[in-house]
Amino acid sequence: QVQLVESGGGLVQPGGSLRLSCAASGSIFSINAMAWYRQAPGKERELVASISSGGITNSADSVKGRFTISRDNDRNTVYLQMNSLKPEDTAVYYCNADVRINYLLRARNYWGQGTQVTVSS
Repeated sequence: QVQLVESGGGLVQPGGSLRLSCAASGSIFSINAMAWYRQAPGKERELVASISSGGITNSADSVKGRFTISRDNDRNTVYLQMNSLKPEDTAVYYCNADVRINYLLRARNYWGQGTQVTVSS
């Protein structure tokens, strides 16, 4: 009933930038927190950054000062602006959101399918 679709991944050189987008669609009453996670080969999935419905953000120490999370509530979309990319940022990036499909039900957690980000020269 709810889909999260990421876009914007790709191959970029070290020091470059990418902007990821994640649009939520389907039966949506409201969206609480939204977040970006990443998973590198052989590693566990980790939180990159999160943003509340009111715009309060949190980010991992490894990306502070380089990545910025933002959201457009009218479009049910969350963004991740990634600057000064490093090879260690290479991973599959996943969108995550807590979505309520109507006012009677609690929010459920949804994941996108992931988008590959590769930082290499």
